[in-house]
Amino acid sequence: MSESHNNPQMQHSAKGKRPSFYEDAASDQLMSMVMVLASELNVLRDRMDAQERVAKQHGIDLAAGIEALELDDEALESREAWRQGFFSRLFYLTRKEAEEAQTGETKKSYNATIDDIAKA
Repeated sequence: MSESHNNPQMQHSAKGKRPSFYEDAASDQLMSMVMVLASELNVLRDRMDAQERVAKQHGIDLAAGIEALELDDEALESREAWRQGFFSRLFYLTRKEAEEAQTGETKKSYNATIDDIAKA
């Protein structure tokens, strides 16, 4: 599993402005969210396929077992932790822009920081 799946609290944030591909920032955000969803769905599908194939090799009716499964509190808490990490990744750009708005980061302040670094 990837590191982000093992540690849902780990945050990776790139500094600075992101490149935009559409005139509307909301379209960029939406496309980013769709790509995160597509990536997650692809990984999930591959893992499910692998599980079904392994189970079939061992004569296990995986579908019936899944339908009969009753989760305990630890499993439910683990699922919720994963879900929160997933939503954090899904809404990364929205959260980042809100943080930037809160700290007052603007293109002007970004350029000023770059100018200060260049002078050093």
